[in-house]
Amino acid sequence: MINILRQHIPFLFMVLLAQPVFSADIQEKSILPTAEIQSFVETFETIREGYVEVLSDEDILNKALKGMVSGLDPHSEYFTKSELVDFNELTSGNYAGIGVEVEMRDNHLIIVTPVDASAAAEAGILPGDVIIKIDNTLITDLGMQDIVTLMRGEIGTTVTLDIERDGEVKHYELIRRLVEDESVTEKWLDDGIAYFRLSQFQGDSASEFYQSIDKLEQERTIKGVVLDLRNNPGGVLQSAVGVVDAFIDKGMIVYTNGRHEMSKGQFMATKENTKLGTVPLVVLVNEGSASASEIVAGALQDHQRAVILGTETFGKGSVQTVVPLSNGDAVKLTTALYYTPNGRSIQAQGITPDLVVPQATLTFEKGQFFIKEAELKGHLDNGTGGKERTSADVKSDISELAQTDFQLFQAVTILKTLPKLVQKQ
Repeated sequence: MINILRQHIPFLFMVLLAQPVFSADIQEKSILPTAEIQSFVETFETIREGYVEVLSDEDILNKALKGMVSGLDPHSEYFTKSELVDFNELTSGNYAGIGVEVEMRDNHLIIVTPVDASAAAEAGILPGDVIIKIDNTLITDLGMQDIVTLMRGEIGTTVTLDIERDGEVKHYELIRRLVEDESVTEKWLDDGIAYFRLSQFQGDSASEFYQSIDKLEQERTIKGVVLDLRNNPGGVLQSAVGVVDAFIDKGMIVYTNGRHEMSKGQFMATKENTKLGTVPLVVLVNEGSASASEIVAGALQDHQRAVILGTETFGKGSVQTVVPLSNGDAVKLTTALYYTPNGRSIQAQGITPDLVVPQATLTFEKGQFFIKEAELKGHLDNGTGGKERTSADVKSDISELAQTDFQLFQAVTILKTLPKLVQKQ
């Protein structure tokens, strides 16, 4: 056994003694944990010689490295060369799959949000659903990269999910397809009220957002804005900063703090990027709003620049850095936490809305009947030439948007009312 151990020690020590990427000072001050490394080598050799299946040295080492990194927290991960290619493809916003953002929490695979217009979204999969099985494989003890691999595949192929929701198991059969997610969409909601939906924060989302603003402003004056971040799982920090920058012209947007100097940073607003600095703003969030979307909501809330409306957000406030290794592999490591301008940590807490409004279905009581003066026989005219309104007019005003998206209906109501309140002050 001693001879065999000696053969493998140089290879293992080369990996274990790799120069830290963050600080050379740490290496000088650290004392090599000789006893722990010896235990690692013995465990490695025990698996190599005695495990029921034959594994290559590379397989054993990859499993060890993956376990070491993934044991830190749900967001840290070790990537092999091929896995790193897949990861970069996923973060680009274009990939073949079912379109879900997932999170491992207490050994449960939780759906943070389905991607807009994806197979998962169209099938009715919801934030908070728990994936139990993918095809015929239980997800228990699987690593995140293994889970991603199971869900991805060739375009047109089928994947099945067993999902637990409210104590019941539901079975879904989904067709994989290319997910091409446009991160920004825009439209008019009412007279002068602009709606911007950000489904995630990709590398060019801020510039897309500015273009969407310019497009609507060419049509008419923007008098109010609804910024919809519901089920937005986050993404690129700089894009989130750029979106906030469109609404404020000075001050802190977000800062990060970690152990190393390179993990500490501040992001400030600039006047040149401010496009809607005084327009009334309502930001919609829910339990599927995570990471970068929470940064946007928290910054605008701390600056008292917007009314945050909806339900409490996910609470993912940590920073991951992808650190390349000399052999072509990489480590995605949690290196810092995000803080709002007022020093609030988002991590494991989330953003509490200014107005807590759950998504609800509005229904009218069956048989509800009422009449207005205009429907009475022989009623007097308005007197000033105003248009008469009947009970049918009242119902049509509130039924469509209120029934399809109650939270959005409340946001529009606030924006229509807010100018009247401001004028009275």
